[in-house]
Amino acid sequence: MYVVVLFLPGDPKGLTCITAFFGMRNLKLLKSLRSCELQCLGSPQCFSVRGDTGSLLLASQYSITEYDPRTGQVVSEASLTADSFLPEDGSGVVVGLQDLAEVESACLATAGGDVILFNLNTCQLECVGSVDSGLTSMSWSPDEELVILTTGQETVIMMTKDFEPITEMGIHQDDFGEARKVRVWNREGVLQATSEPINGLEQALCWKPSGSLIASTQRHPNKHSVVFMEKNGLLHGDFTLPFSKDQVKVKKLLWNSDSSVLAVWLQDMTAGEDGNVSSYIQLWTVGNYHWYLKQSLDFGRDPQKAPACVCWDPERPLQLHVVTCDWTTIAYDWGWTTERSPGLDATDNANVAVIDGDKILVTTFRQCVVPPPMCSFELQLKSPVNQVTFLCQPQRTNQLAAFTADGLISIFSQVSWKDPYVDYCVMHIKCVFFFFFFFFFFFLNENLSPSLFPVLWNVLVLTVFSPVDCAEPSVVEWRDSNGCSISFPVPCVQTVLCNIGQEEYLLGLTDRSHLYAGDTELASNISSFSVCNDFLVITTHSHTCMFWASLQIMSMLVQFSLASDGGQNDETLRRVERGSRIVTVVPQDTRVILQMPRGNLETVHHRALVLAQLRRWLDSLKFRESFECMRKLRINLNLIYDHSPKVFLENIETFITQLDSINHINLFLTELKEEDTTSTMYPRPENSPVRPQTASGKKKVDVVCDALKSTMESMDPNKFCLSILTAHVKKTVPELEIALQKVHELRANPPKSPGAVSAEEALKYLLFLVNVNDLYEHSLGTYDFDLVLMVAEKSQKDPKEYLPFLNMLKSLEPNYQRFTIDKHLKRYRKALFHLSKCGQEHFPEALQLVKQQKLYNEALRLFTADSAQYKALSCAYAEHLVEQQQAEQAGLLLWRCGEITSALQAFATSNSWRNAICVAQQIPLPPDQLALLARDLAGNQKLTEQRRYSEAALLLDQYAKDCEEAILALITGAVWEEALRLIYMHNRQDITETNLKPALLEGNNCSALYVQLLVTATMKCIDSSSDEDGPDCADAELYSEASSVMTGSKYSHSNSRISSRSSKNRRKAERKKLSLKEGSPLEDKALMYALGEIITTEVHSLLKTLVLFQFDKHAEKLQQAYDEALHKMEAAIPEVWPDGLQNNQAPVNKYSHFNPCLKLNKTKQSKIR
Repeated sequence: MYVVVLFLPGDPKGLTCITAFFGMRNLKLLKSLRSCELQCLGSPQCFSVRGDTGSLLLASQYSITEYDPRTGQVVSEASLTADSFLPEDGSGVVVGLQDLAEVESACLATAGGDVILFNLNTCQLECVGSVDSGLTSMSWSPDEELVILTTGQETVIMMTKDFEPITEMGIHQDDFGEARKVRVWNREGVLQATSEPINGLEQALCWKPSGSLIASTQRHPNKHSVVFMEKNGLLHGDFTLPFSKDQVKVKKLLWNSDSSVLAVWLQDMTAGEDGNVSSYIQLWTVGNYHWYLKQSLDFGRDPQKAPACVCWDPERPLQLHVVTCDWTTIAYDWGWTTERSPGLDATDNANVAVIDGDKILVTTFRQCVVPPPMCSFELQLKSPVNQVTFLCQPQRTNQLAAFTADGLISIFSQVSWKDPYVDYCVMHIKCVFFFFFFFFFFFLNENLSPSLFPVLWNVLVLTVFSPVDCAEPSVVEWRDSNGCSISFPVPCVQTVLCNIGQEEYLLGLTDRSHLYAGDTELASNISSFSVCNDFLVITTHSHTCMFWASLQIMSMLVQFSLASDGGQNDETLRRVERGSRIVTVVPQDTRVILQMPRGNLETVHHRALVLAQLRRWLDSLKFRESFECMRKLRINLNLIYDHSPKVFLENIETFITQLDSINHINLFLTELKEEDTTSTMYPRPENSPVRPQTASGKKKVDVVCDALKSTMESMDPNKFCLSILTAHVKKTVPELEIALQKVHELRANPPKSPGAVSAEEALKYLLFLVNVNDLYEHSLGTYDFDLVLMVAEKSQKDPKEYLPFLNMLKSLEPNYQRFTIDKHLKRYRKALFHLSKCGQEHFPEALQLVKQQKLYNEALRLFTADSAQYKALSCAYAEHLVEQQQAEQAGLLLWRCGEITSALQAFATSNSWRNAICVAQQIPLPPDQLALLARDLAGNQKLTEQRRYSEAALLLDQYAKDCEEAILALITGAVWEEALRLIYMHNRQDITETNLKPALLEGNNCSALYVQLLVTATMKCIDSSSDEDGPDCADAELYSEASSVMTGSKYSHSNSRISSRSSKNRRKAERKKLSLKEGSPLEDKALMYALGEIITTEVHSLLKTLVLFQFDKHAEKLQQAYDEALHKMEAAIPEVWPDGLQNNQAPVNKYSHFNPCLKLNKTKQSKIR
């Protein structure tokens, strides 16, 4: 009879939130630490691990010892017999041992009934309690707050951590017999549940740390099982041990701290010929409700090598501690890994091997995705498998090797994915325990040659030869292609050999989620990784799947920088389900196989992998594979063309032949758009070669449609009829009329070739592509009533809607019929063209159409210049131009068609005085009316308003015959020399005294003031604009004065319309924008322009005239103002245009209308002096 008492582990470390999935992963031994230095009296009886120091607490029938296996030193020790806690004859038994980290002590219980505390600092023993009936077991709660003791009187005592009793209860042994029960009590000692009677239930009992299940063992009539019960006592699953019913007994079950692995400690029930029994430790994991045997440790028959105590490390979930009967301590460190074939070409089947006891479950993901625990193949071996790996040689990566618990390496090969693996080679490793001392096992070359396995931090090579060779396996340090040894900063759980650029690198992932390339850390927070072609694929604990190109990795290697999710674009980054891990990546494909936390598999097509594969296919002209992939994964089909436009257009026939499907070609055409997807949706990778573009200026959609259409028409127009129609319809300006005409031709001449498209099918397809109303309207535009009826019949239009209209059209004269159709379709130019052929009686209707739709230019081209229709259209056009403020053009149009009187009025309105005078003399007008016209053109604020004083004077002098008014106009405009010429020509020297000289003196004063004010204002304005102070400063009054003076002068600009048809007029339009109004955006430029105009024109002319009439003092005053202005401007040049700008930049030219005048006026000044 056995009584086992244990605590519900609860969730002291939050382990209940952990969901483990291990269906596609194996346990790989990372390292095993064996220490044989400890020698104590007796044999190990109890064993505990200190979580804070990692040292071991071992108790025997003589003493308790703290031992550090890493240094081989005894840290502390105390005798249990010296103080009579145990008898000196060695018959004593320690029934329990527990490390109490909080009080830095160890608690042990003896079969004699003593509960003892061992102080780890002072090495003192203290008995804290005793039970007269003795003790059979002791168990502490995970939080070390409660302790349970079972006594020799078959009772259970619950105590606090200070050993104060809480309750005592009976076990009720009479309930136990052949059928056993499991009882569950709460922390207060109240019975919570009792299981149903379970036949064959054994003594091993272990509560899962996550608190969900209790594990035990059960013997059935035909098998030996590990069973699981819920905490309410109900059975909840089981698995069968790989032994016969009475072959072994289970000594102990042990869950690791994160509940991911269940260790089963077994021992043979029948002794061998030497009288000894074998001992085993098996590690089991579960995934998708299937239990896998991942590791099997066979300790042989030597009783001294048999385990005496076994326990998991409390801090490291995958570290198992074993103490053998000869006091040897072994610490095994395992890690999770996915064994996948490492091939990078299409011959690799993307194999993944899963260890399940003496079977290897192989799944070929290239052909199918089989969820675990199912698989594509099962490889049966003779003993449990502890490790499996694939060959790292190109073209042979489907071969795998398995290392079994009996020390054999088996090699398996596969001819094709449809054939099972064949075992063709077996190699024996002499030392069975050799496996425990390395934690990576690849094989690279032929004849089972070098196998890589890192030992601690360095990478070694295991060289294993073929059976025909006699050489022994050897281990040497492995070096890369550059002869350098590989050394990881910390041990790595998973390694992959790959090429990055032209260099060979060994990538490693630690159990702390750090990814290394040799001794360089690439990234942290990595949960899994795989190498595929030019990419490193990783998943992170932030639930993303990322693809790093080799160039990105090289950059990180050079910069020694950590990668982060934030710097990745959408192509390389993808969100995945929480806890997802990479199972494998199918080489030369787009599939990434992920395993979810629930254990199920999912296939994702990562955008980076998809685009990389598509680019390779398109470069190889594999259009069919590209199209199928893009259609399936919803990649925009424009990429087929955008990837390399020139190559696509050169291989259009190949594209059509490979697709060989009308529907696929139509789908490609309908998705075409002007956007370049390689610049927007799918940017090209960095440093990718530049693809040659087409030199055509046409739009992309039109280029592709035309190219496909012409190629299909040359190949088989009947077969590709629907695609040809699609090409017409898809163009930027749909060619619906051409498409409809092709349908009509099919109806008129049905093709006789088998499989050809009929007219009805083609029309039905067009109706699918185009709105039925649009198609009906375009069919009307062909003027083919048979085609119109065919379209109308296929549509859902009511015959009452279209038949009366069609019958009306049929009754009309052909040209008027087409005019009516075009007007109905709002094709007014075509309507005008057909209406112009309908005769004189329809001209009023045509004139009305021209006026309504403003088709004057088109209408004039349809009639001869000498026809009455042309003259009527010209008059109508002239009226329209006058309304549009284009009277001069209207005048020209009227003049050419003979409407001279109307032309004269138009020219007079537009101030085109020369044309007006010509027309007036062509009429001809009487002299008095001509003089009146000249006065009207010159005066009334027309030419003079525009400061065209010379032209006004010419009209007044030559046509109005009024020389006095002409001279006064010139004086007003400061045209001094021309005024003098007319004065002497007409002998009117009296005007010199009455008008000319007073105007000279007034102009002198104004000009000097203008120059001074403008120079000062310009300098200040430039300063203020550069300082962004605006006019709100001390010189604001100066700005206002200068601006107001100039606004009132002849240099202020009007808002009259300026034509920009010539460069001269464009310059005028630019000057028009210059405003002297205070605070205007271009005030500084306006001031400078006005200053330059005054200096270059008015001052020069004024000085000469003042000197002529002996106004020397006034001339000197003006000359002095002029000199001061020049000096100020010369001094301001370095400030306005710094040295760097004077020679090289545009600001010098920006004011070129002003700056050159300085030299000009210096010359003029010297001449005047």
